[in-house]
Amino acid sequence: MSHENVADAEPRMEAARYADGSITYPPHPLGSDGSEPVDVVDLSEHTATVVTWTTSTAPPPGVREPNHLAIVEFDVDGQPVRALGQLTTNEVEIGDDVAPVYTEELRDPDAGIREPASQDWDGYRFEPTD
Repeated sequence: MSHENVADAEPRMEAARYADGSITYPPHPLGSDGSEPVDVVDLSEHTATVVTWTTSTAPPPGVREPNHLAIVEFDVDGQPVRALGQLTTNEVEIGDDVAPVYTEELRDPDAGIREPASQDWDGYRFEPTD
């Protein structure tokens, strides 16, 4: 996720594309072959498929309970891109389509061990599209 687009209402869910065509999320400064990214892909413009999911009933401080988590897979120009994130609901099944949904607070900044101003607390959850 990037906050570079200050004019946008919501930050983008950015992945990095490398010269060999591979895409990683979150973006890494170097690809698997040591090359730097050549482009950015906004995953919030795509839908994904649930690969697997689970519910955590003992999340860390500040994280909602129960916390529904999924590994999802985006298809970006034929390139699979996987992401791990929270679900908006437990009403999903493996193979369901989901869309990224921006939320201003994924965790309670006052409940963690870090200073609230030390990091971003916003991000994306995945919501079923059906």
